[in-house]
Amino acid sequence: MELGTTTSAASRRASDCVLVGVYADGDLGVGAADIDQSSKGVLKKLVKDGDLNGKVGSSLLLTAVAGVRAKRVLIVGLGKSNNLTISKFRRAISTAAKLIKSSKIADVVSYLNLESVGETDAYYAARYTVETIGCELYRFTETKSGRPSRGPALKEICIAVASRGDAAKALRGAEHGQAIVGGMSLARDLGNLPPNICTPAYLGRTAQKLGRQYKSVTTKVLGEAEIKRLGMHSFLSVTSGTELPAKLIVMQYKGAGKDKPIVLVGKGITFDAGGISLKPGPGMDEMKFDMCGAASVIGTMAVVAKLKLPVNLTVVVPTCENLPSGTATRPGDIIESMAGKTIEVLNTDAEGRLILCDALTYSRRFKPAVILDVATLTGACVIALGHHHTAVMSRSDALARDIMAAGVAADDRAWQLPIDGEYEQQLKSNFADFANIGGREGGAITAASFLSKFTSDMNWAHLDIAGTAWKSGSAKGSTGRPVPMLSEIVLRHCHATA
Repeated sequence: MELGTTTSAASRRASDCVLVGVYADGDLGVGAADIDQSSKGVLKKLVKDGDLNGKVGSSLLLTAVAGVRAKRVLIVGLGKSNNLTISKFRRAISTAAKLIKSSKIADVVSYLNLESVGETDAYYAARYTVETIGCELYRFTETKSGRPSRGPALKEICIAVASRGDAAKALRGAEHGQAIVGGMSLARDLGNLPPNICTPAYLGRTAQKLGRQYKSVTTKVLGEAEIKRLGMHSFLSVTSGTELPAKLIVMQYKGAGKDKPIVLVGKGITFDAGGISLKPGPGMDEMKFDMCGAASVIGTMAVVAKLKLPVNLTVVVPTCENLPSGTATRPGDIIESMAGKTIEVLNTDAEGRLILCDALTYSRRFKPAVILDVATLTGACVIALGHHHTAVMSRSDALARDIMAAGVAADDRAWQLPIDGEYEQQLKSNFADFANIGGREGGAITAASFLSKFTSDMNWAHLDIAGTAWKSGSAKGSTGRPVPMLSEIVLRHCHATA
């Protein structure tokens, strides 16, 4: 996708389509006002006649408008003129993108970026625009038969800016947005693939492919013999019921010399049947999404490598299946983690924490500046926050606030849950150092409390994405979240958004 900026008036810009906005109270946006003036009041007449209501989600496509050089004028509703939020702005862009992807429009110029969107500047407005269009154009056709239908005709996005001074900011935001779309698309592809294709070995090959694509990324994939030598018996206990071997993926990007790295640890359960603690049948197909934490951290590595950011980033992915069999770990078994702590397995469906705890211990060797684990960890998180916010839990309130601020900026929001010492009491065991579950109450928090036992003295946070990583129903599929938030965290770390 080609990206550009323009200071030309909407009526004077030659293109396949210019995108402008109208407010619910009848006010015209900046681009719409210019087109109305050049066309001798065409848009105001449409508003007066009720053909343009300005509601968010409404749209009208005009062709061959007198006095306008563009072939088409696409008008979208922006809601109330004094309340154009990021959410409404992105909904308007999404409405336009839906129409564009089903048309022959090859280039579009967005004049919505000239509107006042909260406290958003030219950088973020352009980034949101490119991200939203890119996500709307995403298609997954890899596992469908027949010749794939031709993709959208759109090849160029141009962002209107108020002045030449804003052009550099907007172009940087558009380029960052395009890279984030690429990372999200990779994460979505991995999540959407069926578990008979996206196996632990497939994730390993994907990571190695990134290493070949970007020379700044080094990748190694450890097999079960190496994992066993490391003492990762907690990790291996999860994969004992399946024939497919586990993998430990380690990716390193070094763009900042000897600086301490950001370390992202992603849960990579490529299919989770629950093990001996078997899940209910209905909806079990969606357990292919239990590797979305892994997909999101690999996707974030792709963003960082694409943008050549001045930062050090390490990605660690423990990946395996969790299936029942005669060799599977049983409820009541006691296992030893890489850290030497013993764990009583009370429920084999609480497996994500068992692979993550060893990966977190392994990650200590990188001496991270900050370490985040990302996991579709608990159904309790979905009950607590629904499908809107990622849960963040950390012993450091400052780190949790930074993550939430990054989520707000990226429009990929998180919400902090407590992780007080009282919750650890629920993990007590009569036979081991602690158990892997703590009962129904506060299940998302006790899961984080379990992981906190392996992250002492580390600047660590846990992100539970069980409610945000995929959608069910008619829109079933991976969302690519939280790649935007993780990318924002890294961008802020190296001051790349300023």
